[in-house]
Amino acid sequence: MTSDALPQTDHALADLTARVRDDLDRIAHPRRPWTFQHEAPSGEAMLDVLIVGGGQSGLAAAFGLMRDEVRNILVVDQAPRGLEGPWLSYARMHTLRSPKDFTGPDLDIPSLTYQSWHEAKFGPQSWTALHLITKQHWVEYLLWLRDTVGIPVQNDTTVLDIEPCEGGLCVLLQSAGAEPVRRFTRKVVLATGQESLGRWSMPGFIEALPARVRAHTAEGIDFAALRGKRVAILGAGASAFDNAATALEAGAGEVHLFCRRAEPQLVQPYLWLTFTGFLKHFSELDDVWKWRFMNYILGLREGFPQPTWDRCAKHMNFRLYTGAGWNGAAMDGEKVLLDTAQGPFEADYVICATGIEHNPAQRPELARAAENIARWEDRFTPAPDEQNSRLSAFPYLGNDYTLQERVPGETPWLRNIHLFSIAATMSFGPSGSSINAMKFSVPKLVSGITGALFRDDVEAYWQDLKGYDIRQAELRWPAGHPMTLEDA
Repeated sequence: MTSDALPQTDHALADLTARVRDDLDRIAHPRRPWTFQHEAPSGEAMLDVLIVGGGQSGLAAAFGLMRDEVRNILVVDQAPRGLEGPWLSYARMHTLRSPKDFTGPDLDIPSLTYQSWHEAKFGPQSWTALHLITKQHWVEYLLWLRDTVGIPVQNDTTVLDIEPCEGGLCVLLQSAGAEPVRRFTRKVVLATGQESLGRWSMPGFIEALPARVRAHTAEGIDFAALRGKRVAILGAGASAFDNAATALEAGAGEVHLFCRRAEPQLVQPYLWLTFTGFLKHFSELDDVWKWRFMNYILGLREGFPQPTWDRCAKHMNFRLYTGAGWNGAAMDGEKVLLDTAQGPFEADYVICATGIEHNPAQRPELARAAENIARWEDRFTPAPDEQNSRLSAFPYLGNDYTLQERVPGETPWLRNIHLFSIAATMSFGPSGSSINAMKFSVPKLVSGITGALFRDDVEAYWQDLKGYDIRQAELRWPAGHPMTLEDA
């Protein structure tokens, strides 16, 4: 075992868990529960908030709400415990790409940071020697955080439908091996990561190929079956290189990576924007500036770090082509014949690292309102030299992360759905799924939700105030005081 993987005693982690809980207790003011219990028309109790997604952003959102004493919540995730998010499924890198000292779901509680967990588990010297956090350790940390602060998560549960009901929303949930059940909630948070408002996309001519010869990087891929095969990958972002490296390490005969641009993206714009001014205040800019920044940043795409390149380049059977987009594809027997910008290319298997299509119509849980969810193209017209159809498809969100109506009045219940995922990028910059933005994005989300919960019940709070009659003192005179005499 390496020095950064030598476990300490369980006592250190148990002591840290106790310290976290003590820290949270010390800063719990105001600790008074304050939301009113609501009932659905059927008489069933309503949640205040149902969070869809139990990965890092869903956990951070839940923790933020709990710190504001909104505890009538539930987090659901379709994956089993420990498999939430991408880390142990389609994330094929060895480590996180974020610097190790980035804080996120801890929400500025020092004892709850990854560093504190790592030091308790492996020792301070291991933290000092650590370069990047392994994805396995990050998952372990997230589960520890979830258990330590007591976030209620229901795994193996899929959201089938969201529909309006009096006072909120009715969410149809399907748990493994059970009949669908309805849960009523005042608010829903969609913390479903990359594909939260659409689907993973690939060129239509690739999607038309038999499933046995093609995949998206977000799919499960049997890399062992690619041993000795000739693999072609479209894309040159970090995910493309991760999949290329995984195929090479699994024994692929050749791996050819096709970059559509003149050269791969080597500058990482997300490192530039990691400062308080941008992370905290981007969402306050007007639409002209939001568009200008995001048009440039998203146009660059996300870069990849040196270890990602080195993981591929050390293999003599790895090839990189630039300015080599794909224009078409067809089967030639059991081979895939690609029409590339540099001529025909034959492969046994093709993988697309081609990102996400933002299209609410692809989300069955949003089918009732998909056509009326406002996009940026519905609210903003960029300058002629800044046109970008990719950006236009992003949802146009309210300042509390709520979905907005394209046609006002048709689906007013969208105001009860908060989108806390990568699809919020155009409206909020780095989104809830970004570790580096959580210390700013989670408080904004939580403030939006708590503000709405309070405003929706303002009449009840007014009546509660008028009925408040708990005395802090009694007028009791001590014995011998003149005011105790009957003639006083």
